[in-house]
Amino acid sequence: QSSRAPAISVSAESCIPAGLRLGPVPGIFKLGKYLSDRREPGPKKKVFSYEVPPVFQVRMVRGELVDETGSSALEWIGLIRAARNSQEQTLEAVADLPGGQIFYRALRDVQPGEELTVWYSNPLAQWFDIPVTATPTHDEKGEERYICWYCWRTFKYPNSLKAHVHFHCALSHGRPFIHHDH
Repeated sequence: QSSRAPAISVSAESCIPAGLRLGPVPGIFKLGKYLSDRREPGPKKKVFSYEVPPVFQVRMVRGELVDETGSSALEWIGLIRAARNSQEQTLEAVADLPGGQIFYRALRDVQPGEELTVWYSNPLAQWFDIPVTATPTHDEKGEERYICWYCWRTFKYPNSLKAHVHFHCALSHGRPFIHHDH
């Protein structure tokens, strides 16, 4: 995915049990690099039925998640969208050892039709120097907002702020992560 590429959603065709691990995640791990507050609509690929708009779906076969062609998670795991907040998150990125291979683990039972979304586990976030928490403020309308403590840019979702601080904020680069509680 690039920041201008439309998102492809990956959803479950059958129930995915809590605790199931997918992976390892291939390639360079940059979860959240292209995360934004907006969910950009675009072409989606549906593997099991060819309705419009298509959605990429996966199912359980003998304890492993596969797509319709039988391809393992290694073929499509990179298409799973970064979660903007914990309410939409279904998977967490984990590693057995610091610097080791990264896997995605189901946080709860994921129901058929539900989209798979992922964010860092706290230990993995700390390893990559990704902020673990984001404290909301409220704008003039009373809506929650998250403000970058380096450049003051405002975000609607906590993980959008965390990704911005790690990948994009020109004022934060070269500085260690600073956690503000106010």
